[in-house]
Amino acid sequence: MSVIDANDIVVDAKLAQELGLTENEYKMIVEYMGRTPSYTELGVYSVMWSEHCSYKNSIKQLKTLPRSGSRLLVEAGEENAGLVDIGNGYAIAFKIESHNHPSAIEPFQGAATGVGGILRDIFTMGARPIAALNSLRFGSLDDSRTKFLFRGVVNGISHYGNCFGVPTVGGEVYFEKCYQDNPLVNAMAVGIVKADKTATAAAIGVGNPVFIIGASTGKDGIHGASLLASREFDEKTEDMRPSVQVGDPFEEKKLLEATLELIEAGVISGIQDMGAAGISCSTSEMSAKTGNGMDIDLDKVPLREANMSAYEIMLSESQERMLAVIHKGKEAEALKIAQKWDVPFTQIGTVTEGGIIKLSRFGKVVAEFAADPLVLGGGAPVYERESKEPRYFAETRAFNQSDIDEKDTLGAFKKLISAPTIASKKWVFEQYDSQVGTNTVTIKGDAAVIRLKEIPGKAIAVTTDCNSRYVYLDPYTGGKAAVAEAARNVVCVGAEPVAITNCLNFGNPYDPEVFFQFKEAIRGMGDACKSFNTPVTGGNVSFHNESKKNAVYPTPTIGMLGLIDDLTKTMSYDFKNEGDIVCLIGNNREELGGSEYLKVIHNKVVGNAPELNLEDEVNLQKATLELIRSGLINSAHDTAEGGLAVTLAESSMNCAKIGVEANIANTAQVLFGESQSRIVISFNPNKLDEVKEILTKHNVNHFELGKTKKDTFKLNDTINISISDIKDLYENAIPNLMK
Repeated sequence: MSVIDANDIVVDAKLAQELGLTENEYKMIVEYMGRTPSYTELGVYSVMWSEHCSYKNSIKQLKTLPRSGSRLLVEAGEENAGLVDIGNGYAIAFKIESHNHPSAIEPFQGAATGVGGILRDIFTMGARPIAALNSLRFGSLDDSRTKFLFRGVVNGISHYGNCFGVPTVGGEVYFEKCYQDNPLVNAMAVGIVKADKTATAAAIGVGNPVFIIGASTGKDGIHGASLLASREFDEKTEDMRPSVQVGDPFEEKKLLEATLELIEAGVISGIQDMGAAGISCSTSEMSAKTGNGMDIDLDKVPLREANMSAYEIMLSESQERMLAVIHKGKEAEALKIAQKWDVPFTQIGTVTEGGIIKLSRFGKVVAEFAADPLVLGGGAPVYERESKEPRYFAETRAFNQSDIDEKDTLGAFKKLISAPTIASKKWVFEQYDSQVGTNTVTIKGDAAVIRLKEIPGKAIAVTTDCNSRYVYLDPYTGGKAAVAEAARNVVCVGAEPVAITNCLNFGNPYDPEVFFQFKEAIRGMGDACKSFNTPVTGGNVSFHNESKKNAVYPTPTIGMLGLIDDLTKTMSYDFKNEGDIVCLIGNNREELGGSEYLKVIHNKVVGNAPELNLEDEVNLQKATLELIRSGLINSAHDTAEGGLAVTLAESSMNCAKIGVEANIANTAQVLFGESQSRIVISFNPNKLDEVKEILTKHNVNHFELGKTKKDTFKLNDTINISISDIKDLYENAIPNLMK
């Protein structure tokens, strides 16, 4: 075989290491190929064997998670996104992914293209996007660079989502010093599709033509997967700006409509988004899935810049592109649809037998390799990294909460309600269009509720959740808690939790303490998912989230999907009527470990993560769902950061200024502790016996705290403050810091 490619570049183990491969991995490549690879071939291997594409350091652990269930139409990792049967002939596609490293370098484009990429994963399945969410983590808002990153990321998300026309309906924003150098930007998207009209990412049909649909290919994003997403930040980070992709939401909107119509018309046999690793990933993964190959003529790829090399074309991560296999004989029909939407449509190759991908450039073969060795489950390397318990446990677990000098509780409450992690994120979500498409029922509960027009009366609930401080203090318990809180949040709006997607953000997997965090968090997530019967539909692993100064807290972000069969039976967290009983249901342990109170008031991140009993959590969620569906309660709100006092305050900041007068012990543990498996409900006093009956049936504790009262927020005599003053502190905290 004659492969002619970049004769002036010496391909050896040293070059392989510069591209992110190890010396042993280079030897594996030479062994697979039976020769020294060409420069382009080595480049393709470097991106396909990066952690971002191959999951080589994480797949063994990921396979321990529950990955199938009665509602799942595809197993985790089989397609571009998870697919959940919701009945009536429809399915929900949903997924979450990270764009952390690009966002740290170019916050606007990094966040914008994160949104664009996750949307393509959804509509490549044949699903129309109906909602977007995000989970964001930044350093201290006292820092000017954090403000720059925060403003740029939010602008990027709002620009892409608003222009594309998908409602951004939910998310979370945390501020911790550990994210100072390395912010986390996790983007989630949700779509709906007829269950019998989904598309697959496979090279089906020998002889079928292969097309690029969408934007031309440029030099943006080259090595985004292997270098940008697979290394820590250092003094060379600024040199990596060309690795950040540039997005165009208007082009993506046209691509969406063209793709969905092509799938609906039945002219496509297989299609995949060109995301990480671009043409390298789409050609190899689609081919490996069927055992077929492809002949690709890179001269036919529409280019943004003249004389791009085969290496650059294959590794480019230019946005708004798809690789599609069209049924032979239906090219003209497909072209007509593409032209209708003004979307470029260019044949670049053909599906072949034998599983070999052959690339030509300037009329010469520049690469020829088997698809299977490139991909996960084929020949890509799989590792089990060393793990050991972190040394910092000795310090964090030595904490004794009885040593805490309890400060003035009113002063502590004011500081907590205005702490950026707890305070209103109005500054963020008012920049997002949450109503476009007219499917959004509410974004003001513990989870967003989206009506399904295709199935009248039915809705979904979606949320993203993770308290990374808990995972840092106890990775196993923190992993359980991330899933439990996500499930609890969709339950609080009246939805049954059905499945999750996850975005696992961790430091360097070659650090045994980081890998311990990863393994234990996965174990906790798995146990929780089994308890809630919420299988993992897929997601993303993002390692190397650290710099020389900071490693981020282990952050396994959970995207939860819940189903609502009757849209009239939904719930919000605000108090509705004066004189209602306010009740805390669930476990009421007095725990301060890992709390926002310890961080904000005492500048300590110590203690154990709050205890979590999965059986108690399941009982609590079942009881809450029954209370909502029976029409017995008027509000439900999960207790989270800031504890009981903050939960009650959030429920009091309603338009009618209906607050609460409650009798609660004046201790930090009771007011601000963050014990898990707790929900605050309110209900009419004449429903008390029926509420108690359901709680007793499910073996759930309850504590009557007091009653709702207009223009009142009074917890004993220690916290007595007007609702207007609470709202001022809560809603103006972030805008004041961002001035």
